Amino acid sequence: MADNYLEKRYEETLGANKPKVKRIGLTVDDLLKRNRSMRGYKKAYKVSLSELERIVGVCNKIPSGCNQQVLRFKLVTHESGAERVLPLIKMGAALPELHLPFEGTEPEAFIICCATIKESPLVDIDLGIAAQSMLLKAVEMGLNGLIIGAFNREKLREAFDLPHTPLLVIAIGKGAEHIELTPIDENESHAYYRRDGIHYVPKVRTKDLLLK
Repeated sequence: MADNYLEKRYEETLGANKPKVKRIGLTVDDLLKRNRSMRGYKKAYKVSLSELERIVGVCNKIPSGCNQQVLRFKLVTHESGAERVLPLIKMGAALPELHLPFEGTEPEAFIICCATIKESPLVDIDLGIAAQSMLLKAVEMGLNGLIIGAFNREKLREAFDLPHTPLLVIAIGKGAEHIELTPIDENESHAYYRRDGIHYVPKVRTKDLLLK
């Protein structure tokens, strides 16, 4: 009883005088909102190899199914062959009439994601976690990115003499687009669109994500 009394008195006396913790930097929500799929980039900004290494560096800190850690990454910059990647990828599939990216806004840095074992649901889970984590790191660094699943796997593998088949390509750069999220009901169109130079991305409201 005495112990409880002393503990309570300690909290009453010192608790009120505890310094308030000041939040520094961006919150997870901030990072998620800024992490938009960019299809246009500022050509003047050249992503360096060291920046790509910092982004991939998150991958030895994230979860991995059965801790298998089978993902491997090829880093490509403006100096090391970005021009070989561009003809092999497709961007903006929902807006084919725009032929994205616009000339002069092409990405010039890429992370090619591979796995040392055959693709499987477990590998794909790791791939999703890694891709999102790397993009959040890019945003923290003031950069942007795009996960690209539409590309020629075999030609990309040949172009860089990769020991494993590529599963995803992530473009990295300084974004040159204005993107906004717009809330929708679950039965409305999910297709992204552009209007007056703004790229709109519909997102289902939280209430509709919850099962009754």
